[in-house]
Amino acid sequence: MVLIIAEKPSLARNIAAGIGRLRRQDGYLEGEGYLITWAFGHLFSLCDIEAYSPQPDGSTRWSMNNLPCFPSEFRFELRRGADRQVDAGVARQYEVIRSLCNRPDVDTVVNAGDADREGEIIVRLCVQHALETPKPQKRLWLPDQTPQTVAAALADMKDESEYDLLAAEGFARTYIDWLYGVNLTRYATLKTGTLLRVGRVIVPIVKAIYDRDMAIRNFVPGKYYAMVSREKTQGEVVELTSKNKFEDSQLAQAQELCDRYNAAGAVVTGVKNKKDRLFPGKLYSLSKLQSVLGKKYKMSMQESLELVQGLYEKGYLTYPRTNSEYLAVSEKGRIRQILDQCAKLGYPVRLKDSKSIFDDSKIESHSALTPTYKIPRREQLSEKEMQVYSTVFRRFVAVFCAEDCVVSRTEITIAVGDYEVFTLKGMTVLEKGWTKYDDFSQKDKVLPALKKGDPVNILFRPVEKETTPPRHYTIETLNNYLKNPFREEKNAARSAAAAKGAEGESEEGEDRIGADDAADYQAIFEGLELGTEATRTGIIDNARKSGYIQLKKDVYTILPGGEFLIESLEQMQISMDKYKTSELGQALKKVFHGAMSVRDSVRLAEQEIAGVFLKKTDVSPQQDSDTGFFGDVVGTCPLCGREMKRFRNFYGCTGYQEGCRFSINTVICRRVIPVAQLQKLIADGKTDLLQGFVSPRTGKTFEAALRLADGKAVFDFPPRVRPAAPAPPPSGGEEPPLPEPPPGY
Repeated sequence: MVLIIAEKPSLARNIAAGIGRLRRQDGYLEGEGYLITWAFGHLFSLCDIEAYSPQPDGSTRWSMNNLPCFPSEFRFELRRGADRQVDAGVARQYEVIRSLCNRPDVDTVVNAGDADREGEIIVRLCVQHALETPKPQKRLWLPDQTPQTVAAALADMKDESEYDLLAAEGFARTYIDWLYGVNLTRYATLKTGTLLRVGRVIVPIVKAIYDRDMAIRNFVPGKYYAMVSREKTQGEVVELTSKNKFEDSQLAQAQELCDRYNAAGAVVTGVKNKKDRLFPGKLYSLSKLQSVLGKKYKMSMQESLELVQGLYEKGYLTYPRTNSEYLAVSEKGRIRQILDQCAKLGYPVRLKDSKSIFDDSKIESHSALTPTYKIPRREQLSEKEMQVYSTVFRRFVAVFCAEDCVVSRTEITIAVGDYEVFTLKGMTVLEKGWTKYDDFSQKDKVLPALKKGDPVNILFRPVEKETTPPRHYTIETLNNYLKNPFREEKNAARSAAAAKGAEGESEEGEDRIGADDAADYQAIFEGLELGTEATRTGIIDNARKSGYIQLKKDVYTILPGGEFLIESLEQMQISMDKYKTSELGQALKKVFHGAMSVRDSVRLAEQEIAGVFLKKTDVSPQQDSDTGFFGDVVGTCPLCGREMKRFRNFYGCTGYQEGCRFSINTVICRRVIPVAQLQKLIADGKTDLLQGFVSPRTGKTFEAALRLADGKAVFDFPPRVRPAAPAPPPSGGEEPPLPEPPPGY
């Protein structure tokens, strides 16, 4: 008998459908030489800290006594429920798996986890714990769950050992995320008295939204003048906007240059008209699909993932957690079968042998999302399922549409004297082609019918404009950022390099898009992305459930809990930015490619985490940021003599209920007030001179001490040091006045 262990019951049913009629037993199916059983996702989880370093009193109460925890060997246990007891259903199903693995008539065990690193280790863990004597092991790899695919995959199973590197990456990710999660979550929670979920990926995602929202909140609009002409030529308005911009105080200069432009006149220096083909968008990766669904239907990433996962399990779509928008060359036969089904429904499609569609170099594990040959009837899907399915289906038909979209492109260049050359571009759709089937929203820009040498009416005027703040992240823009968080830096570097060469664009936009596409895939393959297609959705949803961010329609914004998380980590000097996360992501990719061991990748994380726990000695007042732990007794109240304790974000007297209101914030004007300085303030009435305060009004930094005055802590500024008077001028001339101190001093 061949034992197949599926990741979940729905997959077991679909595998059974590809085999034939099987008999239902208690926790498994049997027949045709196969036994099929299943897990419920993760049956095993990593043991908690107490399994490695128990508390002296045997409790599970969090404390610093067993932090940091770096196990020499990670241990797994059956998944526990909220009551910390092993889940009864989990234990029962694991016993079924264990007994089937060790049945004498079972000679082969098959891993049928989902086709990714998570699915790989879910079933591996079950087999590793259950199998008492070695048996041959195989891997069932399913790009979709149709009976035809299942039957073909069963006939072409590879040895499980061929997926060892995928499993190694999965275990390395699991260990690293555990190290960050349990160590830093406990540490940050004990420091602040508030549960803070600190993770390798969740923190940089929340920080990206925090940074964007802070930039919007602190944005100060500025006025400037642009030079704009909007005059009619041959009955059509020709709008020209100069590259020149002037500050608010330069209105006169702007008007003067406008007058020069108007006096010089404008003439058409070139007209290009050509027919061209307009190509559809690429097939969908999961994140690109989620971006479209979020923008069009306001679906959260979690909702769209659940819907596309359900369509995959019903056999209508291919494996959803893919980061590629391309297909493998070997899939042309499978695609031809799907196109045959589309043609039967009346769609004009044909197989296209194009590298813009089939490109093995742009695929890591899974091809782009496509429909399968199993096309549902409308009544078989809910309204939202149909929205998801039709989005994927229509893009598939557009990509393989036999009818081209033909457009007329027009480009007109207009010179204003010798001052500036303007380029106007327009496009008109002549033959709709694929745009009849997929969304196409580009608006045609109507240009006048001008010829080379024609004069153009102009009247440039200074137009007052205002700088605008950055936009909040949307599902689409956040997804784009997470896939390649270093794109902006690279584009800025590329723009700077181009600026040193010739002015203007050096290449057509298509070339730039191609470069961006290649850069995105390079970032994904190197592990530079934040999270993966398989994990990002769940992590973002956890951030929402934790009260760190919110999603309204398709716009993400930071919540007070998220602000507290990021600012608390900054005060604790815990760096969890995109650079650190990407560094570990690159290590995971090296594990996948066999260039790094699991142990070495874990050691990188341990070194990073150990730095947080290092005791800092001989720290100067300017470097000290230690505010102690929540609940610590930090001194004696100078007003009533009772104990002072460290609370969530302040040091306060414990006699609050008796009327004593003495307290000091742990952060004042964005400067951490460490315990040592609080104790100095209580003992001596004054702290050391502290640098790094930031004025909330001007944003300028300043230095000051804190001193006690009338039962409160107030700033004590250093005396102003006026510059020394210059030497008296020779021969009795007048002495110049002393210079004024710098503004804001």
